[in-house]
Amino acid sequence: MAAELGSIIEFLENKTFLVTGATGYLAKIFVEKILRVQPNVKKMYLLLRASDAKSAMQRLQQDVVEKELFKVLKEKYGENLNSFISEKVRAVAGDISCEDLGIKDSSLTDELLKEVDYVVNCAASTNFNERYDVALGINTFGALNVMNFAKKCDKVKMLVHVSTAYVCGEDGGLILEKPLSLGKSKNGSTKVEIEVEKKLVQEKLAQLLSENASQKETAIAMKKLGLERAKLHGWPNTYVFSKAMSEMHLVASKDNLPLVIIRPSMIISTYQEPFPGWIEGAKTIDSVIAAYGKGRLECFVYNPETVYDLIPADMVVNNMIVAMVAREKKYSTEIVYQSGSSSRNQVTLSNIDDFMYRYFAANPLFEKDGKPIQYHNLTLINSMSAYRLYLAIQYLLPFKALQLASSFSKRYEDMYMTLGLKIRLLTRFVEFYKPYTYLMGIFDDTNSENLRKALKETCPTNEAEIFNFDPTTVDWDDFVVGHHIPGLVKYGMN
Repeated sequence: MAAELGSIIEFLENKTFLVTGATGYLAKIFVEKILRVQPNVKKMYLLLRASDAKSAMQRLQQDVVEKELFKVLKEKYGENLNSFISEKVRAVAGDISCEDLGIKDSSLTDELLKEVDYVVNCAASTNFNERYDVALGINTFGALNVMNFAKKCDKVKMLVHVSTAYVCGEDGGLILEKPLSLGKSKNGSTKVEIEVEKKLVQEKLAQLLSENASQKETAIAMKKLGLERAKLHGWPNTYVFSKAMSEMHLVASKDNLPLVIIRPSMIISTYQEPFPGWIEGAKTIDSVIAAYGKGRLECFVYNPETVYDLIPADMVVNNMIVAMVAREKKYSTEIVYQSGSSSRNQVTLSNIDDFMYRYFAANPLFEKDGKPIQYHNLTLINSMSAYRLYLAIQYLLPFKALQLASSFSKRYEDMYMTLGLKIRLLTRFVEFYKPYTYLMGIFDDTNSENLRKALKETCPTNEAEIFNFDPTTVDWDDFVVGHHIPGLVKYGMN
């Protein structure tokens, strides 16, 4: 093992990156971070789903550079920001679900193959209930397409692949930072084979086409197939199943290409850089916070012993960068790094309930009639049987009564519709979050902790702060109430 990491900022100088999924949340933070801390990076090629170079440039501008995330860079460069971006960043029109990343410009492909040092795969469909054909195309085969392209690059040093800690399925206990075994299902009774999964999708699509199924019918059938296949092999949803398959095959087929897999847990807003509380859309637990803030969620089912593993997005990005440097400098030969907080700085649903109540009670949102929403702590129910009884008494009986009343008088229609919406939302949330509200696992992060120690002990003093990804430095109360929920209200609840 090498003696030290040295300066990470110096390491990034004159390096060339290819970043996929460049309009995604994490990728944007990664790109902004490197441009901000190391303006002498050589080039960042950003792969964006677009039909041609012009539309790729437009997407780069609208979906990346113009975001408030880049305000610190804007303050630094002022009117020169666009010239700096055009010098350092190039939008690449493509699609990872296609061979050679769907890049149609052959001269650009040649340029990438000659210039790229590091390939960073952030592209993913994070929809838990994604169409199976889409999830396979992006999350599984897309990742393999990225690896195959990386292998062709003359100077490539490494592939950094962003996965998810929840490839563990519903495992309990200490979940280790170990690669998944090729073909091994979570239930042990089936074998996972991606070519079999691909063939099943093709056959189902052909059947639906022969039946003249509508787009909506096809989408429903594809979502159903994904969930069936995930559960057959022991994973709770299509997203984590498709990500697990990609991990298995990346490790099995990497050959001599150095590979780093980052497994974040529930990613939330930025903790420190470029400023606290930046988020885009509602992530994981944020859907619960948003529904509560809008007055649509009054109860939740959970196991009191379950730990919610939250990690700020900028810490995930810092973990990615430090892991990349450690691998390149042969400080570490580990492949998997879990980026989370459950083993060192735990949060429970009771904590989150308290944070939500305190923030929204002091900063209420408003009803349609302009009145402030009245907030109460969530009713936390610790078993599914108790939940079903609660649902029947508190929601279904009043719903039936309002349904009958609204058939006689329009006065009750709004109340009937509102309660119906609450029931649908609650039912969806309970089903959606059940694998996580009952997950009895703690994510080991020994590999990541070893990097944190190296960062503190062998890098310049200021870089330990610049690239901080230590979850023990987060005061959850202060951060969630003071920055994360305000950021969610500002950026993610439109």
